[in-house]
Amino acid sequence: MNQSSSREIMRSEDGFVVDAELVAGKLGLSPNTFWEEMKRGIVYSVVERGEGEDAGRVRLTIRYRARSWSITLEEIAQ
Repeated sequence: MNQSSSREIMRSEDGFVVDAELVAGKLGLSPNTFWEEMKRGIVYSVVERGEGEDAGRVRLTIRYRARSWSITLEEIAQ
């Protein structure tokens, strides 16, 4: 993950916070449409934690209809 991405994706005590403009662009949506569709439950996310040789990694996937965007992060011990 590059330095600008690290400011757009942050770890919180509840999970992860991802910049809406980043995700909207990755899904081909305007930020306003992204928020509208998220409120409707059409945009949603999945968090997967790696096991075995993938332990310490987290994959975030955000889905909108037939589109999706995923990023794999190295988990930082807290």
